[in-house]
Amino acid sequence: MTLYLALKSAIMAILLAGAFYLFKTKVQRLFLIMQSVDGPGPGEPDRIKERMGVLFRDVLGQSNVRRKKMAGWAHTLIFFGFLAVQPHSLELMIRGVIPGFSVGHLLPGLYNFYLFTADILGFLVLAGFAYAAHRRFVTKPAYLTMGRDANLIILFTSVIIITFHLINACQVVSPYAAQGYDYSGVFPVSGIIVSIFGMAHLSADTQVFLFETFYFIHMLTILGFLIYIPGSKHLHLLAAAPNVFLKPLEREKAVQKTDIEDEDAESFGLGKINELNWYNVLNLYACTECGRCQEQCPADHTGKPLSPKAIVHDLKTDLFKWSDNILKGNKEEIDPIVGEGTEITPDIIWSCTTCRACEDICPVNIQHLDFILEARKYQVLMEAEFPVEMQDTFTNLENQGNPWGFSADTRGNWAKETGIPTMAENPHPDILWFVGSASSFDDRAVKISRALAELLKIAGVNVAILGEQEWGVGDTARRAGNEYLAQMMIMQNVEVLNECRPKRILTACPHTYNMLKNEYPEFGADFPVVHHSQYLLELVRQNRLILDERSLGTITFHDSCYLGRWNGIFDEPRELIAQMNRGQAPIEMKRTKDKGFCCGAGGARMFMEETLGNYINVDRAKEITATGADMVASACPYCITMLQDGLKECGSEIKVHDLAEIMHRKIKETH
Repeated sequence: MTLYLALKSAIMAILLAGAFYLFKTKVQRLFLIMQSVDGPGPGEPDRIKERMGVLFRDVLGQSNVRRKKMAGWAHTLIFFGFLAVQPHSLELMIRGVIPGFSVGHLLPGLYNFYLFTADILGFLVLAGFAYAAHRRFVTKPAYLTMGRDANLIILFTSVIIITFHLINACQVVSPYAAQGYDYSGVFPVSGIIVSIFGMAHLSADTQVFLFETFYFIHMLTILGFLIYIPGSKHLHLLAAAPNVFLKPLEREKAVQKTDIEDEDAESFGLGKINELNWYNVLNLYACTECGRCQEQCPADHTGKPLSPKAIVHDLKTDLFKWSDNILKGNKEEIDPIVGEGTEITPDIIWSCTTCRACEDICPVNIQHLDFILEARKYQVLMEAEFPVEMQDTFTNLENQGNPWGFSADTRGNWAKETGIPTMAENPHPDILWFVGSASSFDDRAVKISRALAELLKIAGVNVAILGEQEWGVGDTARRAGNEYLAQMMIMQNVEVLNECRPKRILTACPHTYNMLKNEYPEFGADFPVVHHSQYLLELVRQNRLILDERSLGTITFHDSCYLGRWNGIFDEPRELIAQMNRGQAPIEMKRTKDKGFCCGAGGARMFMEETLGNYINVDRAKEITATGADMVASACPYCITMLQDGLKECGSEIKVHDLAEIMHRKIKETH
């Protein structure tokens, strides 16, 4: 036995050294790839205490994972159970090299409590895997990757947990395995294994043989798993925590600004995989391929070729394919990300509505849109490749400041009969109303503008508009990848706003709201911005708008992606509806609030033909009709148009109204 233990010590020392060396080498390579990509990454993280809180809540607390309840709780069981057995496995590793090593002799009380807890949590891992296996082989959701990699991970981990319990059982009955420590009564689950298989009645030699067999299976599986992780989809075990720690702390988000005047820049946007920045690479490492992004994606849901999960997977595959070139600085031979024979086709990147459902639901906070929008930027600025219908849109935006090409000097015509002055006529208003292109030119949206104008007059708000001084806000150009045009439009408005110095800016368009609030500050115009759903509620609370007691019937509310997921404004519109409808809250659709379904207009899709798959707005219209509501309310001019068209396609008589139009009906007879 002495010879065997000496031989075992030598073997374990070699295995441990070899496995940890290979693990270190693989991780080091991954880190070097992060350092070798060309894109400018974010600076040093700020608000460290807040980030630590996020780490504890989202990683240790598994709060993001549990947003999908059953799968989330199964993952939580696996996560904590797997963590719980690791100290025991570490002790066994040391014991393999140094026979007789035992933590139990040093801290028996604490050690017994740990083993008791770990034995239970370890068993719960198997319960979690039972549910995971049920999903993979029985329910088989379409968004879940059914590959060899995931199945191997389940197999690896299950073997680790099963042998953990079998080793514990051996330690209960075998003096050799126990090494002088009393394990009786310590293992509630492993103790049952002892009873079921009558292990106490086995011969001493058999008990030793079983212990050593289970020991080496356990160790070899753990070490194999360790080597396997850095090259598998479970690389997220290493990358998820730092990715969550470094995530954007606010829901609000701006599109990445490109220095289009940089004369040294070889290209703009994301054309080749080496043009990622280190944080993008960390995003790719962190992906678990859980498919939640794909499940929520309106493009994938309606048969478009876009899957956010597939984009991340294909980019990671491309990154590893060209890793040698990236590390050696030989980047000329790297193929483009989007092009002939690539996994990511133009149809994929142009199918995105930028609704941000993928980012919002991702349990490890991957920023999918950073990849998609930067790829669009490269296609437009460097390749002049974009949907053909966007050519007229870009031309109209450049020449007239609106996507339809209406004359720029008619932008304020809609307001001439409303009595709303321009800034030239009222240079010191309390509220500057930035109307936006849709609300100035689109016939349907102009009705919303006129209703809001009358409400502001009734409430006695000191308000003014820019009129022909206003230019398109830049959202359509920027989301369509035309960063050069977008920045021209933005700077034109920035100059006007900085001259006006508004106390507060009001807008009824979520896309305009998002640009003014989150993206204009980076260009030098940082002023308080309020959406009309918030401002009308404010006026009601101040009793500046008095509502009558008439019932409006049943109302359902459609969340605009740029109001909700992009900016977290979910409650104010609903409270406003309840105030207008005698306290009756809106009926919620199947997909609502942060899981709301896009209308299909965002990301400049309003101005592109929808030729692939089903119509997104029709899918949303079907959810509206399923509520049985008398009316659907929204707070975005694009959503209003898309929902009207979708309901018409469904043959529905449900009316679509903006919140301002509904409120205009409620106060019309009381003023």
